[in-house]
Amino acid sequence: MVRLPGSAWHNLFLGEPTSEPITALLQRVREGDEAASHELMPLVYGELQRIARKHLSKERVGHTLQATALVNEAYLRLFQGASPEFADRVHFLALASRVMRRILVDYARGRASARRGGGGGGVILPEANLESKPIAPTEELLDLDRAIEALALENSRVASVVEMHYFGGMTAEETAQATGRSIHMVNHDLRFAYAWLRRKLAADARDQAGQQQ
Repeated sequence: MVRLPGSAWHNLFLGEPTSEPITALLQRVREGDEAASHELMPLVYGELQRIARKHLSKERVGHTLQATALVNEAYLRLFQGASPEFADRVHFLALASRVMRRILVDYARGRASARRGGGGGGVILPEANLESKPIAPTEELLDLDRAIEALALENSRVASVVEMHYFGGMTAEETAQATGRSIHMVNHDLRFAYAWLRRKLAADARDQAGQQQ
């Protein structure tokens, strides 16, 4: 089981006040202050839980990975190795969402490795109103991941925007803040991304069906 440093849990559950703003703590993290990452956790835990639940809402019913475990693993990965470069709160949450997606994809890939077969093309993507809808589990999550990776090769900025909005549940305003773009441009990117991904998934499904015949 993944565990956070004791001080982080102590502050979180005993409610010890942490008055230092998140941006200031992130600055300390950039400067290599390890204690800052422990102090940061109670301040961002609620938002990380929200993002984790958003990710898991797109998974199959009864997924064995729970939101708390996903938050813990993502938090540890974010602070492993070299000092991470978090510009501000929104940037931190965007990166956390991306890490959570990687964790779930790795989890799905492990489950599917021994039983991969069929599927594809069943992913439900948002319509033009940009409302997020559930996607199907495991194999189709991997199909969507491959499609997003293909999109990233063509346009990494647009792929990042759809990751933040669709997987992370970030609003257009939050996504605009994280990317330094206008809300209008973010919505344009999202419409382009969802149309591109639908075409990509449909083409992949046709290719897979042709291979099976």
